[in-house]
Amino acid sequence: MALTFVLAEAALETVPKAIANHPSVIARARIEGKPPNQTLLDRTYHHSAMLGLPNAEKRGRPDIVHVTLLQTLSTPLNNDGGLDSYIHTIDDIVIRVNKRIRLPRNYDRFVGLMEQLFLNGRVPLDGEPLLSLRKMSLNELIQTIKPTVTVAFSSVGIATDLRDLCKDLTGENQPAVIVGGFAHGHFSKKTSQIVDKTVAICDKPLDAWVVASRIIYEYETELAG
Repeated sequence: MALTFVLAEAALETVPKAIANHPSVIARARIEGKPPNQTLLDRTYHHSAMLGLPNAEKRGRPDIVHVTLLQTLSTPLNNDGGLDSYIHTIDDIVIRVNKRIRLPRNYDRFVGLMEQLFLNGRVPLDGEPLLSLRKMSLNELIQTIKPTVTVAFSSVGIATDLRDLCKDLTGENQPAVIVGGFAHGHFSKKTSQIVDKTVAICDKPLDAWVVASRIIYEYETELAG
């Protein structure tokens, strides 16, 4: 039995074609020495270019993915093989994360790794993939995983005691939890419709990595009995 963790609608993508010729995008790409469409969209550098993009408030935050994965992949649950991790991006790309990956702690190195992944579809190019990418909706991912229960976490969900929830999750054969990988806004209607329930574990919004850490800790505690 493993807990499936999905960071969904994550603000991780390469620069879209619509803004590839914006001065701020070109300037950043020149610094990186890469074509604009091979660089990650990042609000830190591309804020002015992003203003006209659809769902702009939910895009351009690869740091959320970085920090969240650093938290989850370092847990005893993952190290013991009890965590399956996926990233689902806002433009319906799914990244499978190998349990054995040692993610760069340096953000710039992480960005380079993600840019390599988007360019080649997998990292490394040879041997067992540590990261692999494919075009896939969240619904298709859930249908592939076939979890026995799927729970999404959102500040607009039903107020729920996390300890009680994790006790229930450990009783499932294939539980899945979904945390939003964006800074602002809420899950799309499509996401809300495919989960069994959406819960809130705090009366205030929490960062994705905080939610993920709390889920995994309580889940580990319940497993330990």
